[in-house]
Amino acid sequence: MNLTLMLDATVVLSASVRLTLTLTALSLAAGFLLAVPLAFVRAFARPSLSLAVLAYTYVFRGTPMLVQLFLLYYGLSQIQAVRESVFWVVLRDPFWCALLTFSLNSAAHTTEILCRGLQSVPKGVIEAAAALGLKRLHVARLITFPIAFRISLPAYGNEVIGMIKGTSLASTVTLLEVTGMARQMVSDTFAPYEIFIVAGAIYLSLTLVAVKAIQLVEHRLSVGGRPPRGPRTAAAVA
Repeated sequence: MNLTLMLDATVVLSASVRLTLTLTALSLAAGFLLAVPLAFVRAFARPSLSLAVLAYTYVFRGTPMLVQLFLLYYGLSQIQAVRESVFWVVLRDPFWCALLTFSLNSAAHTTEILCRGLQSVPKGVIEAAAALGLKRLHVARLITFPIAFRISLPAYGNEVIGMIKGTSLASTVTLLEVTGMARQMVSDTFAPYEIFIVAGAIYLSLTLVAVKAIQLVEHRLSVGGRPPRGPRTAAAVA
């Protein structure tokens, strides 16, 4: 094992972490913003609208993200109408194609995650809020969604971790994020073992940071960030 090469790879690949994090953060943010209204439609709207959202999530959750990326980047470029449209400015750029694919994929997964959370909110809580005179929008914003998000957070954490690793697919459309840069270094050095060990270690580090961040958010959302009361303390308060 060439430790010098691994050290060089660490320096080079670390520079490409910025692109990986950019794709991850933007994809998760765009996917989450799209998923919130879709989750409410999926959970509470009329069956026809709910089925339309289900069809979208079923397609994107049921097909590989690599296939989706290839269809968007390589497939749409074969359509003359697309190349002549205003969308071609975006669709011809590998970064925006990757970002659009990752965002739509993340939105599909997040929609179903939030939908399960929304459906798990006790109806009594919603009815009590309505009895206080709150409008439906206020109930959804102040009551339903915060509770659903807390319920959905562990599952959404898996989506965050999956997206960090999923950004490696951007290397297939010439983007030099961590995996893309690693492949380029392998073609120059013919040393895949050392370089991909470093790449794997970088992804592992990123996922560990994400896991700790999600655990911190869960802790802050549970009991206001305070440790749970013991039986004796709780009894005394009661």
